[in-house]
Amino acid sequence: MTLLDIRNLSKTYPGAGGSTVKAVSDVSFSIESGEVLGVVGESGCGKSTLGRALLRLIEPSEGEIHFDGKDLMGLSRGQLKPVRKDLQIIFQDPFGALNPRHTVGGIIGEPLKVHRIGTRAERAARVAELLDLVGLPADAAKRYPHEFSGGQRQRIAIARALALDPKLLVADEAVSALDVSIQSQIINLIADLQKRLALSIIFISHDLSVIRHVSDRIAVMYLGRIVEIGPSEELMTNPKHPYTQALLSAIPRPNVPRTGRIVLRGELPDPSNPPAGCAFHTRCPHVMDVCHSVRPKLSRPAGGEPDSPLEVACHLYEAA
Repeated sequence: MTLLDIRNLSKTYPGAGGSTVKAVSDVSFSIESGEVLGVVGESGCGKSTLGRALLRLIEPSEGEIHFDGKDLMGLSRGQLKPVRKDLQIIFQDPFGALNPRHTVGGIIGEPLKVHRIGTRAERAARVAELLDLVGLPADAAKRYPHEFSGGQRQRIAIARALALDPKLLVADEAVSALDVSIQSQIINLIADLQKRLALSIIFISHDLSVIRHVSDRIAVMYLGRIVEIGPSEELMTNPKHPYTQALLSAIPRPNVPRTGRIVLRGELPDPSNPPAGCAFHTRCPHVMDVCHSVRPKLSRPAGGEPDSPLEVACHLYEAA
């Protein structure tokens, strides 16, 4: 069953000198109940903006958001509040995401208090249950965020996000601010919780090796658009888009010689003045004349496997 359906979602910001910056541009995808969609791309490609816009933490400029049969764009702030119980987010920075003046118990219990769920005793019991769920002792509820390590703080943030039994969780670079030694613990925790609670997750990261570990499908973003989307293993083993191929070639592999590395020339274009046609043509090693003027549509590649749901936005794979 489709839980989330996004259609033509865009987010535009005012830029310098009267220009506009399209942080997210015409993005469409859907997520099934219990599915994990990884979203990957370079810094500045619009991943975090997409995650916040689909939750309406920032207001989209255009597009449709349908969640669990509800049109979120048609809801007022008041009407959206009860729906927010099913939509939660884990932020990137576990230091800035927790109020240093509140105890851990107060932080985790705050969503329950805001939505007027349970008595004080029932909320305290739920906090203890959540702490156990993320691998922290019950007495952590009486302590403050500064008394915990970065990995422990992220466990606290995860517990808070799960307090209301959400259906959809957005993990926005949830491990990028942590030490490498701690990252795998948090990734494994999120993967375990996803299976135990049957959560749908949008897992945002710039690290394809992390994305592969947790995702059923992967969406690759470049300059505010999805350029390739498909099943995790298929996309990782047989990527179509030249940008995806370059990202995969950069993944370090222990005890494997670094051969076949695709080095992209140039920098990410200015989103306030994106290139005409395919936005990737300024860096693409396979650029053709058509790429300079015509933007490719996200579609199944010509000549691909007939049953494959993989889609790519590249003129190399369009039917002749």
